Amino acid sequence: MFGATGDLSRRLVMPAFFQLAKLGRLPQRWRLIGSSRGEMSHEDFRGFIREALEEFGPQPSEGPWDDFAEHLLFASGGFSAEDAGALPGVLAEAREQLGAEDVQLVHYLAIPPGAFLATTRAFEAHGLAAGSRVVYEKPYGTSLASFEELDAEVQRVFDEEQVFRIDHFLAFEAAQDLIHARLANPWLAGVWNREHVAQVQIDIAETLDVAQRADFYDATGAFLDMIVTHLFQLAATVAMEPPADLRPRTVQAARDAAVQRFRELDPDEVVLGQFEGYRDIDGVADGSSTDTLAAARLWIDDERWRGVPFLLRSGKKMAADEQRITLVLKPPAEGPYAAVEGGESGGEPAAISFSLLQGGSLDVRAAVRRPGVEGGTVLGTASLPLDRFEGTEPALPYAHLIDHVLSGDRSLFTGVEGLRAAWRAIERFSQHRPAVLPYAEGTWGPDEVDRLAEPGEWFLR
Repeated sequence: MFGATGDLSRRLVMPAFFQLAKLGRLPQRWRLIGSSRGEMSHEDFRGFIREALEEFGPQPSEGPWDDFAEHLLFASGGFSAEDAGALPGVLAEAREQLGAEDVQLVHYLAIPPGAFLATTRAFEAHGLAAGSRVVYEKPYGTSLASFEELDAEVQRVFDEEQVFRIDHFLAFEAAQDLIHARLANPWLAGVWNREHVAQVQIDIAETLDVAQRADFYDATGAFLDMIVTHLFQLAATVAMEPPADLRPRTVQAARDAAVQRFRELDPDEVVLGQFEGYRDIDGVADGSSTDTLAAARLWIDDERWRGVPFLLRSGKKMAADEQRITLVLKPPAEGPYAAVEGGESGGEPAAISFSLLQGGSLDVRAAVRRPGVEGGTVLGTASLPLDRFEGTEPALPYAHLIDHVLSGDRSLFTGVEGLRAAWRAIERFSQHRPAVLPYAEGTWGPDEVDRLAEPGEWFLR
């Protein structure tokens, strides 16, 4: 693991490894070698990881910590094409401990994206590319040009089957539940099209600011950090045609094909915002025009979704912590409730909504008869928690991803053609970015965001 002492490793990746150990999902024989520039002994690294687990969970006392810790090694001195640091020696030590020269190497790049290119070249320089698997964190490029430059080098050094490009939102329990629920339930599959759906809305909202990662965020912004990565992939998960089966290649190909049908974003259908007080945060440049909120109206050119807007919104310091995919349904085409949308419910439409938070939930909002002698209709919501089934334990998103890497399953990872199509879809926007508008903390963003949902409204408001 490159960047093993960084924030991503501490908060997300190492807790996922420990959860896999707790669940008995790691191989019988394995070693994890942490790599970074700092000097650290094996024992110090184990202490570092224990402290991370105590802060972020799962707690060491809840699993096989002593056995897990024995499998952790550390290689100091960094890693580059010119100098591999201590890694070759520690790798030889690990092979000796495993009792095998022929091992499956997995390289995990939990490092800044700017270092991806140099690290890829270093794998080749030190003979660590052949037969290995390599995991790239997002963003995989910051523009179409940078994506093409990086991927050309990756494809030169590795075969495509070796490459795992992470979008951890695809590994959320509820994001996977969405695929299975749609395919396994005819009533849900039947409404999954433009005949019944008025809008698809995808919201990833946070009440937190960016104080812990201000340097990264000020150079990236909400649109690049969230829209063209996570939300595009979630949109493709909704929009993809039903795969013939659930094999990794089939699912990934269906998702990639959906991204390739995205229409190029119109800058007039994108709203960027910055919460008031953002420029006062340490690490943020004076006069910064970085977007801390981005919202977009996306169109998909195929028979299933033509004419249905996909509304994407993500930001910091918003009104609530929400992660939700919602299919807003059309009113009945005929009958007594066709003339007035939603009948006597005040115009709010029915909806099918998937919460991605924690274990997730499936929420169905429907018009039902109002109890009492007056009659009429009222909106009600039925919620099915997706993490409360007997004999199950929800897994962390990164636990899903690591488990899939170890088994060679690429279904939760982004394909190269889908990523290329995503970068192409924002080319016009990148050249004509709209002005960044201020918004108050604790709101859903600038007023212009509401315009994107017209003539409807955002499900979350």
